[in-house]
Amino acid sequence: MNILRSFFLFTFIGLLGMNIYAQKQELKLSDPYTNPAVYPVYMSQLQWIPSSDDYSVVEDGKLKKVSVKGKETTLIEIATLSSDFEKAGLKPVKRFPSLSWEDASNMTFVKADTLYEYNITNHEIKKISYYPSSSDVIKYEKNTKQVAYTRENNLYIYSKGKEIAVTSEEDKNIVSGQTVSRSEYGITHGIFWSPKGNLLAYYQKDESNVSDYPLVNIDTRVATLKDIKYPMAGMGTEIVKLHVYNPKTAKTVVLDTDDKMYLTNITWSPDEKYIFIQVLNRATDHMWLNKYDATNGKFLKTLLEETNDKWVEPQNPLYFLNGVNNKFVYLSQKDGYMHAYLYDTEGKLIKQLTKGEWIITEYLGFNDKNTEMYFMSTKESPIQRHLYKVNVKSGKITKLTDIHGTHRVELNDNKKFFTDVLSNYTDIAREYRLYNTKGKMLKVLKENKSPLKDFNIGETSISTLKADDGTDLYYRLIKPANFDSTKKYPVLVYVYGGPHAQMVNDTWMGGSGFFLQTMAAKGYVVFTLDNRGSGNRGFKFESIIHRQLGVTEMKDQMVGVDYLKSLPYVDTTRIGVDGWSFGGFMTTSLMTDHAETFKVGVAGGPVIDWKYYEVMYGERYMDTPEENPEGYKNASLLNKVDELQGHLMLIHGTMDPTVVWQHSLLFIKECVKQQKPIDYFVYPDHEHNVRGMDRLHLETKIARYFDDFL
Repeated sequence: MNILRSFFLFTFIGLLGMNIYAQKQELKLSDPYTNPAVYPVYMSQLQWIPSSDDYSVVEDGKLKKVSVKGKETTLIEIATLSSDFEKAGLKPVKRFPSLSWEDASNMTFVKADTLYEYNITNHEIKKISYYPSSSDVIKYEKNTKQVAYTRENNLYIYSKGKEIAVTSEEDKNIVSGQTVSRSEYGITHGIFWSPKGNLLAYYQKDESNVSDYPLVNIDTRVATLKDIKYPMAGMGTEIVKLHVYNPKTAKTVVLDTDDKMYLTNITWSPDEKYIFIQVLNRATDHMWLNKYDATNGKFLKTLLEETNDKWVEPQNPLYFLNGVNNKFVYLSQKDGYMHAYLYDTEGKLIKQLTKGEWIITEYLGFNDKNTEMYFMSTKESPIQRHLYKVNVKSGKITKLTDIHGTHRVELNDNKKFFTDVLSNYTDIAREYRLYNTKGKMLKVLKENKSPLKDFNIGETSISTLKADDGTDLYYRLIKPANFDSTKKYPVLVYVYGGPHAQMVNDTWMGGSGFFLQTMAAKGYVVFTLDNRGSGNRGFKFESIIHRQLGVTEMKDQMVGVDYLKSLPYVDTTRIGVDGWSFGGFMTTSLMTDHAETFKVGVAGGPVIDWKYYEVMYGERYMDTPEENPEGYKNASLLNKVDELQGHLMLIHGTMDPTVVWQHSLLFIKECVKQQKPIDYFVYPDHEHNVRGMDRLHLETKIARYFDDFL
């Protein structure tokens, strides 16, 4: 009787377990686009209130103020805000607009191309400025309440109800206020208000020597051309100057810089007297940190220089200490890793603040007394991001975040507290926390919830393999859902492999994203490895690719493939590869150089021949085609078409301004010439990436291709 009872009990438990397992949902490609429940928890508009120990957040239809001790106050409800909008002549709102604190009482928001100020105490809404959303670059200066913005190729200021034309160039080759140098070397925009708002510095570039490159607009009855400026490697490039405009006098001065140089990382001195520029030569092997007089544009002094036979790559402006006009932090990887150096404005090195085989990924400022500097770093692990502080006098470094993973922090003004958004690949999709800068966690602001706990997904693991020189190479492996170690599974290798990118991270899903998780749920082993040449590992790791793009990267990727082949559950005859941009270059390279290994590949927006890529990126890593003909020849995939054996699909956006459409078309042309089967798909009107709901179409297309042929 006991035996029979046990039999039924175990049978019931087994069936119950099977039923629970069967009830797990299937993760679909469409879920990220149609099902909000698959995303982690989120705190809306979490931000510190200036000059306080209070933060604000929008939740439950209210803007709330919360003290670090936990006292909660409702500042405004959505119904009241909507009423205030109507009183100001604006349309009522059902949800909070994006709000930014101006000071402890006022917030700003943008609505209908207008910047407004909202006083949360008296509920008054004031129009501050015209704020054109169509501008390529727009910068608000809160001290003077002026807005600088671009329209076509010119620059304007909106001040006291009037639009002022800073430039009025009719020649479209002369462009003011926009980004320059293809947004390389830390350049993100072209407008630089002085600290107090009295002066406006801006880039002006002359693109007369840059080739017009035609993109085809098919949305007109007869297709028309849209020309962009595209400086290909070894060809003519822009001439960049830095201008300084005085709104009070309406006069402009031009800084005395060399027309042949890149002008990177513009920094104002706190007293507005000087401008510092990290000037880089076109060969990108020599950088001068120069000091200029902001009133007359004269060159005053070179504070320091950096040279390297591979490349020098300035990426950050100077960071002045609080209330100090003559001391700043300079971030450089001159010792092999990105570290902080304390200098004075005469170029004297006061102290190297950090050192070691790790990098600073973000500078976050000093405390009020300038005794401690805060920064994000890979000190704990190359795949993690933690907050640290360094004592300026002693050099002692203290880690302020505890749990392994990726931390995104925001410190309050006095640097006594910070909010932390934590994620890791083992058990925390996203969690919001509050800490003090002694490293003590004060409160969990929003607890983690696993959004995929009810979905049948594969197990993600992160580990390392050794490159041929002994270097650790981090990889991520996702096993198929319902994994059975006795079965053989096809493999999808997802690759990027290029500079400044890191695909494997200690963050939710290991940095893989929904598409790769879905492919694992469909029954693929999904594998990604960060080869040498990729980001956040130091100069030696990254610069090994110089003048030979693709060589070391492929060698390291094949270390990963050899590991995959050693796994008993991998079907070594069914290995595919997928990648976009540099990853498209890598995918096509692997499909040709290692045709015996890869059966199927999908290459999106692929660089096919580096001589068709832009100057600033291409010449940094490959030099010019004239200086490095052998390197360009060996990297050109047009010379490898004859080696293609498997199923390869190229995908391209027809309006791609980054990797122009010409790349993939030339490869297709060569395939036709050599009678090589090739699959091809284009996304009309899309640029270098496919966005919005069209991305679901893209991911479905890629998944189906691997399902059909792998």
